[in-house]
Amino acid sequence: MVWQGEYDRLFIGGRWEVPSTDEVIEVISPYTEKPIARVPAAGTADVDAAVAAARAAFDRGPWPRMSLADRIEVLGRLSAGMRDAETLMAELVSDEMGCPITQSHGIQAVRPRLIVDAMIDLARAYPFDEIREAPSGRARVTREPVGVLAAIVPWNAPHLVTMMKLAPALLAGCTVVLKPAPETPLDAYLLAELLTRAGLPDGVVNIVPAHREPSEYLVTHPGVDMVSFTGSTGVGRRIGALCGGLVRRVALELGGKSAAVVLDDADPESTVSALRTGAFRNTGQVCSAKTRVVVPRGRAADFTDALRAATERMPVGDPADPTTEFGPLVSARQRETVERYIRSGRAEGATVVLGGGRPAGLDTGWFVEPTIFAGVRPDMRIAREEIFGPVLSILEYDTEEQAIDIANDSSYGLNGAIFTADPGRAVQIAERIRTGTVEINGNPVGLAAPVGGVKDSGVGRELGPEGFDEFIEFKSVGLPRDLAMEWT
Repeated sequence: MVWQGEYDRLFIGGRWEVPSTDEVIEVISPYTEKPIARVPAAGTADVDAAVAAARAAFDRGPWPRMSLADRIEVLGRLSAGMRDAETLMAELVSDEMGCPITQSHGIQAVRPRLIVDAMIDLARAYPFDEIREAPSGRARVTREPVGVLAAIVPWNAPHLVTMMKLAPALLAGCTVVLKPAPETPLDAYLLAELLTRAGLPDGVVNIVPAHREPSEYLVTHPGVDMVSFTGSTGVGRRIGALCGGLVRRVALELGGKSAAVVLDDADPESTVSALRTGAFRNTGQVCSAKTRVVVPRGRAADFTDALRAATERMPVGDPADPTTEFGPLVSARQRETVERYIRSGRAEGATVVLGGGRPAGLDTGWFVEPTIFAGVRPDMRIAREEIFGPVLSILEYDTEEQAIDIANDSSYGLNGAIFTADPGRAVQIAERIRTGTVEINGNPVGLAAPVGGVKDSGVGRELGPEGFDEFIEFKSVGLPRDLAMEWT
């Protein structure tokens, strides 16, 4: 297939099917502001067909009944195909949503494949079937696939988030209806080709790009057993309410307003080096971005100057240029949102120490200058609400207790960071920060650990062995004590 141009089919039941409507989704380059592709916008009839295909594949098809080893073999072939397509996938996602190409290779292409590989390794040790003995009885406890999964993914890291859901769900034996974001459907078309080449049985994964009404219809469809959604907290609340009314399983990975707590003994150079990625990767369009930098009042000037100097050296421009570190925002609407927050920060009394406007010489593309605010109070909107753009707030504290209070003074709890010369001290502080993940001195948690949020940042976990837990149902079978278990 040619990955820019006109598409007129939807991937349903292992085939490219004619959609039920003439409505299309136009994919716009955030750099050129021109259309690069059109794909069908699925209607409710297409959602019905996709769910029916997934339902048939789960209820009567081979996938849930295959051995784990056989499913691993298919996912292994998918991983090999993803490796061959890494450059294409990175370029495709950069074209769709503007992620700088060097970052796109890692975030949008390599890391998704590493997730598949990590989940394969974890699946081999996951207790899908075990015997439990107690004086009160003997049971076979199995972890069975939850059924048909509706996986709804965002535009900021579409292939990455898709693999966070698909890899464990498929290994567990689920079937899937994947709903990509309207801004970024093309990577899902490439994924369909990779799944087909890997030998995935028909109907196990079905792909329906769609606008709001068909998407909500998918969430409430009677043929769906579970919904896994990554996106904004507002939409997550709506999905959670709909699933709650249906007593339907739901996992939600939502927004964040993560704090980076800089202790008084932290080294400015290494701290700022880590924050370049932790706060600004993907032009700040990352839910786990550390957008609140909490610094000691006596060293605020040092850290502010270091952040400003480092950020000034990060090039803004064409996302296809390997030297670019800030690309355009995904859409004109997203740029308007970010600019509205910048105006709010100024109006509430924060000081712009870098950026605050549109970069000179880039008249085309939805660009915003990397922006750093100093003198930010915890009650300001820029310190409380998720901006999803290259905007950083510096907040000051006097005591360690106050720093912890500022970090926890948020409706979100997705991610966080601590910077210090004493990692042991950081571990103790991390225990007091109410968030799903804490990184010490820029060290990531890796792919064997669960990620997810508390409070308004969501419900459930992805990755690690816990990533399988989201997509299974427990079943306990009482057994006679003298029964031989040859299957275990």
